Amino acid sequence: MAGAVRHEQATAEKHKLPVKTLVSASIGNAVEWFDWTVYATFVVFFAGQFFPGDNEALKLIGATSTYALAFFFRPLGGLLLGRFADLRGRKAGMLLTILLMAGGSMVIAILPTYEQVGWFAPIFLLLARIAQGMSLGGEVSNASAYLGEIAPPAHRGRYSSFFYISTGTALLLASLLGVLLTNVLSDDQLQSYGWRIAFFIGGLLGFVGMWLRRSLVETEQFEENAEKARATKHPLLQTIKHHPKAVMQLMAITLLSTLTYYTFFSALTPFAITFRDADKTDVFVALSIGTALFVALCYPFGALSDRFGRRPQLLVWSGALALLIVPLSFLVQDNLFSLIVVFCTGLGLYALMASIAPAVMSELFPTELRATGIGAWYNLTVALFGGTAPLVITALSDAGRPLWFFFYVAAGAAIAFVVVLVSLPETKGTELT
Repeated sequence: MAGAVRHEQATAEKHKLPVKTLVSASIGNAVEWFDWTVYATFVVFFAGQFFPGDNEALKLIGATSTYALAFFFRPLGGLLLGRFADLRGRKAGMLLTILLMAGGSMVIAILPTYEQVGWFAPIFLLLARIAQGMSLGGEVSNASAYLGEIAPPAHRGRYSSFFYISTGTALLLASLLGVLLTNVLSDDQLQSYGWRIAFFIGGLLGFVGMWLRRSLVETEQFEENAEKARATKHPLLQTIKHHPKAVMQLMAITLLSTLTYYTFFSALTPFAITFRDADKTDVFVALSIGTALFVALCYPFGALSDRFGRRPQLLVWSGALALLIVPLSFLVQDNLFSLIVVFCTGLGLYALMASIAPAVMSELFPTELRATGIGAWYNLTVALFGGTAPLVITALSDAGRPLWFFFYVAAGAAIAFVVVLVSLPETKGTELT
């Protein structure tokens, strides 16, 4: 027995991560979030280019509504592109998703304005965003399935960590690009052409990602189960009928994951500035430090899950957030140190889950249903709770109860904790079904 353990440890030490493959598989997620962040960052500059009228607020509402509407095409993209990956392969699915995202960015970068083509301008903008929304829905499921399937059972956590390392890096790059362009260009230049530079860079990154993904090798799991996937009828119904517990587990974990993401990457910034009178620069510095910590912790936490298991990390993440999210909201003050503590604590906890998300999701469904199951139920949950998060925040703030949002997140954390504790088995080191 001791000899077997020593052999397993020696094998683990000898294993060399295929970094190029992991980067190629994860780069799509980086491109997706880079482009979505660029849209949110520069929307104030290009809104007037695509929507008519003299009312700047109405123009901004039109552009942000396009952003929100595209969000709700994620479940459709997850279902259709997930099924495509289950039928045609993970590699084919990942090439298609990154093509849609890169193409959407390039289209936005060169779109004519409302003055030039009238109502065709916002229509084309909406179509490009719909393509990107569907792409993001498919990317999560297809890349998660790929990373889960190529990973040796003893290293699935490490492989999975690259997925959100790419996300955090993309968010940092998009933010830095925003800082660079807003400091180098005037407001007139940003409104005229500066925002197009950001979308062009996003599209270029997407085509680089496509080139990298051409060299990916299809997973053995897919090839061994391709015929079974093609013979599977009504795959979405099959996930509910034969894997209801997996659907419930995925939705509960995703519920908290998306609320955590929007709390620390979206909600806390306006909350700190509007309700705590925090300095804008201090808030963005704290967020950047927290994001850098998030990226730095993903790989160690992925390795930790390979050693001690997924379940303990999910329990610590959900339990700690249930207890700490409300106290952290009171710690948000006009003070750089307290802001750093808040963002680093929240994003450090988020890294516990994000680092192993592809591993956890890929371990829930069998191969012939994996991309479809993840794509449909993950993205439906994100649309329901992530897509509505800004509306909930706004409504509670308008009612004079902004703190209630943090109680809402705490409730989501409690739900996730109970589901993980009661129903989620430990899966570290297991073979995928």
